[in-house]
Amino acid sequence: MEMHKEILATFPGLSVAEGDVGPLSVQEKSPALEALKDETVRLARERYTLERIKDEPLFRAYRDFFWRVGVDPTKTRPASEALVRRILAGKMLPAINTAVDAYNLASIRTGIPIAAFDADTLGGELTMRFAEEGEEFLGIGMAAPVTLHTNQVILADEDAIVAVYPYRDSDATKITLATTTVHVVACGVPGIEREKVCSAYDLAAAYLREHASVRG
Repeated sequence: MEMHKEILATFPGLSVAEGDVGPLSVQEKSPALEALKDETVRLARERYTLERIKDEPLFRAYRDFFWRVGVDPTKTRPASEALVRRILAGKMLPAINTAVDAYNLASIRTGIPIAAFDADTLGGELTMRFAEEGEEFLGIGMAAPVTLHTNQVILADEDAIVAVYPYRDSDATKITLATTTVHVVACGVPGIEREKVCSAYDLAAAYLREHASVRG
């Protein structure tokens, strides 16, 4: 991934870990993945509480980054924190498909937000840059595009914006049952060691291979 020098100057220490995982055979669900969900829920409840989660240093680093790029983290949570909060509130985890569910579990285990795209829908290598004033973006679950501002960090391929970093992926590049290769991006921010970001990528890739691969 090319990271524009303005990004690195503004956010020293920001890092990502990325790569393609495939070939995959994505299903709606699998018994083995449901068992992993149960184990992940149990571990999250042992590790965190709703009262103290906002003060966890790892989640705090993402919250601080969100404030700096104009996102209110009390309304739009970092993805990993949002998933953990669902568990602690007694809610069901999202059930999308075996690929999305697999990397979501890796995000919960590591605390690192993970972006993922259908690799066949991407137009070339990704670039991280600041948005240009007035650029529009349609994310997963959005009814209409939103207008971006110049302090927002985005990921773009050669054709379009594919994510507002690190919290919303594009609807056009989302993972579906037809996806055969997933491009995974573990999303680091200043204050998060690169080793943790790389470990999150490795775990997401391992879960995808185990629970959404052709062999499965």
